Amino acid sequence: METTVETAKQLGLLPDEFESIKEILGRTPNFNELAAYSVMWSEHCSYKNSIKWLKTLPRDGSKLLVKAGEENAGLADIGDGYGVVFKIESHNHPSAIEPFQGAATGVGGIHRDIFTMGARPIASLNSLRFGNINDAKTRHLLKGVVSGIGHYGNCFGVPTVGGEVYFENCYHTNPLVNAMSVGIVKVGNTVSATAEGEGNPVFIVGSATGKDGIGGASFASADITAESAQDLPSVQVGDPFQEKKLLEACLELIPKNALVGMQDMGAAGIICSTAETSAKGGVGMKINLDKVPKRQENMKAWELLLSESQERMLMVVKKGMEEIVLDVFEKWDLPCSEIGEVTTDGMLKFYMNGVLEAEIPAESLVLGGGAPVYDRSYSTPQYFNKISEFDANSIPVPTDLKSVALKLNVIPNIASKRWIYNQYDSMVGTGNTSTNEPSDATVVLVKESGKALAITTDCNSRYVYADPYKGTMIAVSEAARNIVCSGGVPLGVTNCLNFGNPYDPEVYYQFVYAIKGMGEACLKFDTPVTGGNVSFYNQNPDGAVYPTPTIGMVGLLDSPEQKMTLGFKNEGDAIYLLGKSTNDICSSEYVHKVCGIEFSPAPQFDLDDELALQQALASLIKNKLIQSAHDVSEGGLFITLLESAYVNGLGFEVVQTDTTIRSDAFWYGESQSRVVVSIKSNNEKDFIRFASDAGLPFSKLGYVQGTQIKINEENWGPVDEWKDSYDQVIDNQMK
Repeated sequence: METTVETAKQLGLLPDEFESIKEILGRTPNFNELAAYSVMWSEHCSYKNSIKWLKTLPRDGSKLLVKAGEENAGLADIGDGYGVVFKIESHNHPSAIEPFQGAATGVGGIHRDIFTMGARPIASLNSLRFGNINDAKTRHLLKGVVSGIGHYGNCFGVPTVGGEVYFENCYHTNPLVNAMSVGIVKVGNTVSATAEGEGNPVFIVGSATGKDGIGGASFASADITAESAQDLPSVQVGDPFQEKKLLEACLELIPKNALVGMQDMGAAGIICSTAETSAKGGVGMKINLDKVPKRQENMKAWELLLSESQERMLMVVKKGMEEIVLDVFEKWDLPCSEIGEVTTDGMLKFYMNGVLEAEIPAESLVLGGGAPVYDRSYSTPQYFNKISEFDANSIPVPTDLKSVALKLNVIPNIASKRWIYNQYDSMVGTGNTSTNEPSDATVVLVKESGKALAITTDCNSRYVYADPYKGTMIAVSEAARNIVCSGGVPLGVTNCLNFGNPYDPEVYYQFVYAIKGMGEACLKFDTPVTGGNVSFYNQNPDGAVYPTPTIGMVGLLDSPEQKMTLGFKNEGDAIYLLGKSTNDICSSEYVHKVCGIEFSPAPQFDLDDELALQQALASLIKNKLIQSAHDVSEGGLFITLLESAYVNGLGFEVVQTDTTIRSDAFWYGESQSRVVVSIKSNNEKDFIRFASDAGLPFSKLGYVQGTQIKINEENWGPVDEWKDSYDQVIDNQMK
């Protein structure tokens, strides 16, 4: 088929890009070739509008075993000859159209990124955003997404151990579904996503290829509209049982020393995996598409190249060891076909029944090679003017603090997410320690070494909306704070950067300053960014979603006994606030949801104060001077106290320790770098001495006491009543 600039536009390519392709090839591309460039040069695969800024993030660290971006996921050393492999990615657009399969295949895809490196996944997390839960569409999306995550994870046999869920109107059309996977691998047993060795055979293994998911990468690089439901073929269909067999087959094959390289087939399917492995090894491939196992008849060459059918891997095998591969996959009853071989000319040549259908230089397709890189313009968002007009003094201090607290306790962003997590198997594999003894980050056992990992996903996107630079620093800081509150030492970051259309200068401003804030915070905490995902075009005709740079972070505990939990332990324990309370109600759930104010600045935050707090807290935990630790986040100090009380049903009696601060700011403000701890009476003197010597601000709030909640000597009722309301919010909505 003859192609024109109009054909290129229909495939999502810019006119200049069409001219570049003609220059690269020295001729006009045929349709198969143009389709290949359209997916490989999409934002989803090439990061053409983001890579300039992504390269500014800190990418090196003493604990990293591979450089950021070198492999499918980050790899950090956890000692004893083992490494942790981790990554987070989005599946937003598919989940907006078909929430069950969109979310399910997001889980499957991120697990493949882990085991394609030779690691066994041991934990899954997620970060979700939806519109107003009172809306029927939101409930439909929530039900489908949660069912999809639960179905795939539960069947695949990897526990879903943590995550976060927020509900904001801006996500009505564009829900965000970010999935994270964490795995363990023996150092030296990893597999690289590369091809080399002339004549080495190329295999496709796993599921047969169908027409589902064709053009999915391009679909993920476009705005959602009312007509997007017509794009259902762009949504993949997952089979977790097939993936479980694929996992076991791959991990069985790796020790047999038959593999040169392995790459999962995610976005852009065969064209992506062949291009990326070839470009990385500086080689080419000759591929016979007619030998690809198919589940639909009469598939065209471009359909086979672009299909994103799930549960597939590309393998480059050492010549002469083909039978080893075939035997393993026959044992696991999985399709396994030799479809081509490695060449040395750097060209990808795709044949169909002996006819050459496409011939493309591998390097020209990929990120870091010939894929375009753009430097987009950006400008300060106009809504910042509304933020600067915010005046806290215009909000009267409430005379009835309890009525405000009752409202906060049942805001969906704050209330229990048990309706969601009860659908996930969190205990398969028996490594999750946080089901009955929760901590701010989930703590998962590393059975191979006797150590443990602390894992979290974090981002308050309203803070980022208010101030992309500061808000993203807060997201990194909260992730690190959650790791430290749980007894861990932060190791590294994977990110999922969810933004609107990058061609909108105000959206691009949000992106640029989020990256700047992320970089500064990651340097401060020595948590290099190991990789992740950019998801642009989370935008509809009404505007973009809140900028949501989700932070996935992994930390290490040398022993599970180092774990610190968030629940109050004993009556009579003293309750202290670490960090400084400020007269700040900005961007809080209180201001936004109770007072109904959309525009206010990000909350008070200082990066140096945050680091000092975390360092002191780590020492307090190491020296066993505290009983519990829970950071102050959404809902402020009072909600933090409630959540610590809910775990064991213990009440508390506390007072406002700084009367120069307005009472709503003290109890419901969300100024950062604060942690609530509880302390045994016989450790209180040592705690005070340590905190004073460290120069750490602290104040005594009161005591763990009985089963009642008492604020400033006023009885607000039993903990159980507050917890019942907290637990039932989403349950009642989803009935």
